[in-house]
Amino acid sequence: MKIVDILNSKKVTLSFEVFPPKKQDALESIKNTAVELTQLKPDFISVTFGAGGSTQGYTADIAQAIESQGTTALAHLTCVRSTTDALNHIINNLKAKGISNVLALRGDFPKDSVEGENIFPSGFSHASDLVPLLKKEGFCVGGACYPEGHPESANRDADIENLKHKVEAGVDFLTTQLFFDNDMLYSFLYRLQSAGIHVPVLAGIMPITNAAQVSRMVDLSNAYIPRKLMAICDRFRNSPEAMKQAGIAYATDQIIDLISNGVRGIHIYTMNKPEIARAIISNVNEIISATNL
Repeated sequence: MKIVDILNSKKVTLSFEVFPPKKQDALESIKNTAVELTQLKPDFISVTFGAGGSTQGYTADIAQAIESQGTTALAHLTCVRSTTDALNHIINNLKAKGISNVLALRGDFPKDSVEGENIFPSGFSHASDLVPLLKKEGFCVGGACYPEGHPESANRDADIENLKHKVEAGVDFLTTQLFFDNDMLYSFLYRLQSAGIHVPVLAGIMPITNAAQVSRMVDLSNAYIPRKLMAICDRFRNSPEAMKQAGIAYATDQIIDLISNGVRGIHIYTMNKPEIARAIISNVNEIISATNL
């Protein structure tokens, strides 16, 4: 099923994200994790592409395992270090495995790149370059967005203009980078509306279940860390189970506030931990059900 149709059929959706393993011997384990997540009945599950496309061969396999359970899969696709032939091969493989939905991404610059290397051999250097190709092949196409602005954008206005170009290229929906302050998202959504961007926006939520995650998240996304979350991490960083419980509670509070304020899509970055997703679902399932009546 195409995700845009799911989004149009419900008042609020809930989805998960998993990432492929770095080594093939862990592939079956991650497939089992994805299948376990389907039992929680999300509206769809997305599968990442790996840094620099390093695990690209596993994305389609995991997506196919998800689809085999009757759950819609969203496969990520990046253009970093992909030739035209490689992109066409991946697209054909996704189609052969019954995948109808793709998240188009530029991808992170590889850390092992060398001076003078052409990391965009296909000529596609932006996610918006991938969108027409994917639409031509019949995919429902998603895109990424950054409530606090893309780290490489000159400013937030420029970021919105780039995002508008991506939507005009044919993106059907957007999924946000993680954020920990809902006011950041509400401000972002207002700016999108003012710019004439009206596609569905899914709010990306990252449950912080160990304090070390906070530093990594700041490094990766420059996300603002509210005082409330910092206090939780400072208080419980040496008590793993308490930190996990507090992190789940914080993410739950975020989700309830988002749904209460009309956000129609919640996308949980599960970090391949079904137990975390299960705990959050148990906290919000009746809220989602009541909203969808």
